Amino acid sequence: MNRLNIITLGTKDIVKSHKFFKQLGFDTSIRGTESNPDIIFFKNEGTRIALYPLEELALDVNEHNPPEIVRGFSGITLAYNAKSNEEVDEILKKAELAGATIQKEPQKTDWGGYGGYFTDLDGYYWEVAYGEFWKFDDSNMLVIEDE
Repeated sequence: MNRLNIITLGTKDIVKSHKFFKQLGFDTSIRGTESNPDIIFFKNEGTRIALYPLEELALDVNEHNPPEIVRGFSGITLAYNAKSNEEVDEILKKAELAGATIQKEPQKTDWGGYGGYFTDLDGYYWEVAYGEFWKFDDSNMLVIEDE
């Protein structure tokens, strides 16, 4: 097992979350109707993202003993790797205008890059960062080289 295909985000309001991510520029496809979607898939490059109603996601994990839905930091962040400092600023501003909360203003990082964080409408933490030494493959995925 050496592949991650889909990251599913449980959402409190799938219609509002869909609108939020569309404002950020994500291309999506809907299963169900626009006003009452069953699931929404992002047609992004690389690993796919899906939006799914939070309570139903918990029941999908285990319908007889669903995991507790907790609020706050879960220890998981999602990352968008930008190709310039200006793109970091642009994405964070776009996220804020769409309703995100900026958790960390863009700044120089301790690893030599530049980045910041926002939380989306459901409280998921997104890092937006740039490193001048980063390389991307033909699918726009960050290349992680062995040292």
